[in-house]
This record gives sequence, structure tokens and C-alpha cells, in this order.
Amino acid sequence: MSEARRGRPIQYDPEVALQRARDVFWLTGFAASSLDALSAATGMNRPSLFGAFGNKEELYIATLERYRDESVDALRDMLSGAQSLRVELAEVYEKSTDFYLASNEAARGCLLIGTASVEAPHRPAVQRVLAESLGAFNAVIEARMQKAINDGEISSRTDAGALASVASAVLHSLAVRARAGATRHELDQLSKTAVELLCGPIDPGE
Repeated sequence: MSEARRGRPIQYDPEVALQRARDVFWLTGFAASSLDALSAATGMNRPSLFGAFGNKEELYIATLERYRDESVDALRDMLSGAQSLRVELAEVYEKSTDFYLASNEAARGCLLIGTASVEAPHRPAVQRVLAESLGAFNAVIEARMQKAINDGEISSRTDAGALASVASAVLHSLAVRARAGATRHELDQLSKTAVELLCGPIDPGE
């Protein structure tokens, strides 16, 4: 009977907990995210939170890595090569803008660019994850740029790596501008111009 009264330990879904912790960090940033707020969001008391994820920085790193992995997978799917580079790149910018603006409270931008870039200068572990994440995004875009070069979509004299860095920079700019209050129209105009610069103007004969 004593066993029945004690019952089984509460089981936590680590993926759900990470998602909820991510939302707290995304809204208020690492420094301003209190342990009380993280505990309330995840439904885990502090001992359980620490036992599952370590300290606050380790929890934050875990949310960044999860966000990075999901974002890289989504980017790879959109840049599959099934359509033209122009169409796929436009879709990347459109869907990213949808994502950056999606919030019931305020435009949240990108978790990595909006929060990790602030912590990176004085937190080596965060800097490492940020650098690895930017490199992973660039690698996916560079591979698609190289395919476009091989297929004759863009000039063979183009440096795929440099072009990928520019394409990534546009994504970062969209994220920051969304967080700064830019309108959807302004962001879409930036995306349209970026696609034309990266892929060349549309041929009137197409």
C-alpha cells in the first residue's frame, strides 16, 4: 500500500521540455530567462530540470542545437534541387519570413541570431554552437549553389561558397529586421531583390 501511495515518478518528455524552454529563451533571451520561468514553462522543478539538462547554460545549448538541427533539415528540404534555384531560394526567404514573424506577442526573428549572438562573445560554448550552426546553414546553401553552377543556372565563374555566405546574410538580415519591426512588405521586397542579385534578373523570354 505504501508503494501505491508513493506512485511512479513523474515522467517528462525531453523534446517537449526543450521546446518550451526554447520559447522562454526566444522571448526574453538567455540572461533574462529565470530558472523560475524555465521551471514553470517546462513543468519541471529545478532539481528535475538540472537532472535532465544540467545547468541553465547547458539547457540553453541544448535548445540551440535542437533549433539548429531542425532548421538545417528544413533548409535542406527546401533546397533539394527539385525546382530552379530561383524558385527554391524565394521559398526559403518566404518561409523564413513567415517563421520570423510568427508570434502572438512580437516578431521573434531567429533564435540563434537574436539570442546566441548576444551571448557568444563571453560564453565560449554558445559561440561554438553559433559558429557551427552558421557553418551548417552555409554548407547546405553552398551545395545548392554548386548544383546551380553545374546545371548552368548561374555563371560558372561564380564562387559557390561566397554566394552562399551572401544568401545566408540575407536570412540573418530578415531575422534582425523582423525583430526590429519591419513590415512584411519590406521584408518581401528585400527577399525579392536578394533573389535577383543572387540568381540574376528574370529573363523576359522565360
